Amino acid sequence: MFDLPEYLKLVAGLASIVNPVGVIPIFLSLTEGQGSSQRRLIAFQSSIALSIVLLVALVAGEAILSFFSISLPSFRVAGGLLILLTALSMLRAETIESRQLTETGTVDPNEPPTLPDAPVAVVPIAIPLLGGPGAISTVIVYAHTQESIEHTILVGLAILSVSVIALVGLLIAPLMDTVMGKTGMNVISRVMGLIITAISIEFIADGVKELLPGLG
Repeated sequence: MFDLPEYLKLVAGLASIVNPVGVIPIFLSLTEGQGSSQRRLIAFQSSIALSIVLLVALVAGEAILSFFSISLPSFRVAGGLLILLTALSMLRAETIESRQLTETGTVDPNEPPTLPDAPVAVVPIAIPLLGGPGAISTVIVYAHTQESIEHTILVGLAILSVSVIALVGLLIAPLMDTVMGKTGMNVISRVMGLIITAISIEFIADGVKELLPGLG
C-alpha cells in the first residue's frame, strides 16, 4: 500500500542531499556561453544520469556491499558520517568555488573553478555533484529500512521524483541566480544542511545500535 508520509520523507531527505540548489552556481559556470536550448539538453541529460545512478544503487547496492563483505550496519555508520560531512559543508555554505585551491595550496575565492572543456552532463554535474557518495549512501540505507517489494517501489518513486526536482532546479537556474543571488542560495543551502544533519545522525545511531546491540 502506498504510504504518502513515508514517500514524502524519502523525497525530502534525498532531495536535501542531492541539493540541486547548491549545484546551480556550478551548472551556470559549466554551461557559460551555451545557448538556452543546449542548457536544457544538459539539464535533461544530468537528471536522467542521476536517476540511473541512484536506481542502480537501489537495485544492486546490497550485492555490491556483499561482494566487499561489508555489513549493512557498518555501511549505515559510514554513510551517516559521509552524509554528516556533506551537511556540515552545506551549513557553512561552502561551494566548489570556495574549495578551489591555488597552486600554493591556499584558497582563492576570486579564482573561478577549474573545469574541463568536455561534456559535463554526466560528469561532473550528475556524478558527483548531484548523485554523489552521500546520495548513493542514502539510497542504499533507505532501501534496507524495510524488506518488501512495496518499499523498494516507494524508494524508486522517490528517486524519480528527486530527479525531476533536480531537473526543474537546473532548468530554472538562470532565473534563480538572478532573483535570489548568492546570498539567497546560501540560506537555502544552510537550511538543507540542517535537515541532512538530522538524517545523518539517525543513520549513525541506527547503525551503532545494530553493531552494538547492548546499547539499545
